[in-house]
Formats: sequence, C-alpha cells, structure tokens
Amino acid sequence: MKKICVIGLGYIGLPTSAIFAKAGYEVVGMDVSERVVESLNKGEVHIEEVGLPELVKEVVEAGKLRGSTTPEEADVFIIAVPTPIHEDFTANIDYVVSATKSIVPYLKKGNVVIVESTIPPRTMDDVVAPILMENGFDTQNDIYLAHCPERVLPGRILIELIENTRIVGGTTPVAAKKAGDVYRAVVTGDVIETEALTAEMSKLMENTFRDVNIALANELAKISQKLGVNAHAVIELANKHPRVNIHQPGPGVGGHCLAVDPYFIVEKAQAESPLIQESRRINNSMPDFVVEQIEKLTVQVAKPKIAVFGLTYKGNIDDVRESPAIEIYEKLAHNPRFEVHAYDPHVQNEQVPFELSSFEEAVKGAHVVAILADHNEFKQLTADDFSSMASPVVFDTKNCTSLAGDFVKLYRIGDLSMLQPIQL
Repeated sequence: MKKICVIGLGYIGLPTSAIFAKAGYEVVGMDVSERVVESLNKGEVHIEEVGLPELVKEVVEAGKLRGSTTPEEADVFIIAVPTPIHEDFTANIDYVVSATKSIVPYLKKGNVVIVESTIPPRTMDDVVAPILMENGFDTQNDIYLAHCPERVLPGRILIELIENTRIVGGTTPVAAKKAGDVYRAVVTGDVIETEALTAEMSKLMENTFRDVNIALANELAKISQKLGVNAHAVIELANKHPRVNIHQPGPGVGGHCLAVDPYFIVEKAQAESPLIQESRRINNSMPDFVVEQIEKLTVQVAKPKIAVFGLTYKGNIDDVRESPAIEIYEKLAHNPRFEVHAYDPHVQNEQVPFELSSFEEAVKGAHVVAILADHNEFKQLTADDFSSMASPVVFDTKNCTSLAGDFVKLYRIGDLSMLQPIQL
C-alpha cells in the first residue's frame, strides 16, 4: 500500500486522510466542494476538531496530503461520504452510489475499496458490489471490497481513529484480510475481520443501543414531571447498582449516527423492530417537550424573549447535523409570541439558516435562557452572567450548569415538578 484516495472530506474523511498521511502514506482527499479542497491545499480545515488543524497543516506542508475535486488512481480507496435520511426516514445512499461510481474509472485489479459511510444492511452486497461488477470488475477476485464503519466520538476523533477497535467486513474473507491490513498500518486497537453484513449491522446496533437507552431516560424525565420526582436524583441512585447505567435525559438526539442509524434497521425489518421505532418516537418528541416547558414558563408574559444557548447536537463541537436544538429554535421562532435569539460559541452563521446573536445580545432582556448543548463555556456560567435578563430563568436541558443563589431560577429537564410561570 503506497497511495490512498479518500472520497469525502467531512468529519470522518478529513481526519482519516490526515491520520494515514501522518503514517507516511501518500493521500489524496477528494471532495466535490471546491472550497473544501482549496482550504485543504492551504493546510487549513473547515471543521472543528481537537488537534486537526495542526495535523492537517503538518501533513500538507510535508507533501503527504493534498486535496482534489476528482478521484485519482490509488492502491486503496476509502469512501467516507454522508448517508442522510429521506423525509420518509429511509436511507439516502445517493452519495455512496455516486462515490462508488466516481472511482470506477480509476480502479485497477488488486485495489482495496473500503466504504466507511454508515449504510443499511446488505448495501455492500446489494448496491456497492453490483456497481463494480456492472463495470467489469470481479469483486470475488479483482477488487477487495469491504465495509469498515467509523465509530469515533467528536472531540476525540484523532485519538479514537487510532486507538479504537475497528470492525472490517469483507464481501469475501480475502477482502476482509486485505482491508484489515490497511487499518493495521495505523491502528493500535484490535482490527477484527468479519463479513460485510455483520459489520453493517454491528455499527447500526451500536448507535441503536444508545438511542434506545436515551429514550428510556427521556421517558423517565416525562414520568418524573408527572409524579413530582427528580429524575436526575433517581438516575444517580439507580446507577449505584453495579449492573445499571441509565443515561441522562436531554432535549432530543442528534448527529449523523444516533438520530439516523436506527432507521436503517427499521427500513429493512419494520415489523420486527417495534422497540427501536418507539425509542425514535420518544426521542423525536423531546423538542416539543422542551418547547412546552418554555411556553408554561412564559404563559403570563405578553412578548417573551427566549435566549437559546447551544445549537450543536452535543457539547464542545461545531456539528449541527440533525440537532434537536435547531428544531427547538425553529419551533420557538415560528411562534409569533416569542422573540428568539440563538447563541453558540462553536457555530458560525453560515452553518444555520438564521442569524446568530452574541452572548450579550441574547441575554439582555431575556425571560428564559434555554441551554441546549453542554459546551464547557456554559458549564462555567455564573449567576452574574444573567444579570441583564428581564427575568433570570434558566432552563438547563443538558443538566450541565451549577448555578447557585436566589438571583437565578434554575430548572433542569429531569426536575420540572416545581416549574412555575414567570411573574413580572
């Protein structure tokens, strides 16, 4: 293996390119966005990830990594493009199909083709392999085809790309071995070989497991509000049991994995997946639950101002994909009663379809601050930071603040039984 061509320079493709380039391989990163490619060739990054700007600058300057708007001949092709969902919650694999077709003119016998994109079960066998076969390649002997799903945590991507166990599912045992060897060149964790279908399902079930367990916590928050109990205290005590680990409730589930992957299973086995579907329904209901609490808080205020703090789907990243915070903002903004301002220190204006405010603009005169992402900046807030509010009420949907004192009234998403309308 001498040269690697990575298709897609997003949250996975760009760090993956940089990791292999750092290991000494010649890497060309292909993306359809000229802006992304130009940025890369300047040694710059277009996404926020710890350590990535420094690493990309280093490997680009060393001549090991460069960007291109077209694929190139290589020994290994890694497809790392998005797989969003359609409005009917079925998988949109158009990007995977396009990426596969784009590399066909550059393939030669003996190449390794790896799909890292998260895909529905049987996509490798029923979609990707047939594309290559239709173009004259024998995927049993000529091309080594495998699925190796990414499984990293934003904020720790560069670490986990190297240290995490990698699951490599080949369309043949030889393909699994060839693709596994690609990762063994850079990965210090285990590299486990299996068949493609098993690899596809393992990734989907990792995130479905988490989604189902978050749904349990979110359902507990709703139950606790009705029964007048503090869900956060309940979770803390229940988790003292050595075999219990209840998750924390929140404003919903977002990101390119948890909010999407379960649907890929449902699409292929709808009748057999009622638990997965109900968990998705519960988690999808949380933005409405958050908005309902804000409406209760402001029912006696004629024109309430709401400050939305945090637009990403999790803390300390800039990723707004499938973020429930965006949905909450839009639901509030569509209500003519509310004046809504959004502040997020990690998000740029071009990432969202509305204008962002500064911290001061958002807080001044606000009746409610709704914390929707657990950024470190929000964890460090004190009561004094809210002194310019019209009514200092903070609704913490991420249970991440530690505000104390009588000046600020703090509500947490799992402790709402004492929620009272704002009195001006």
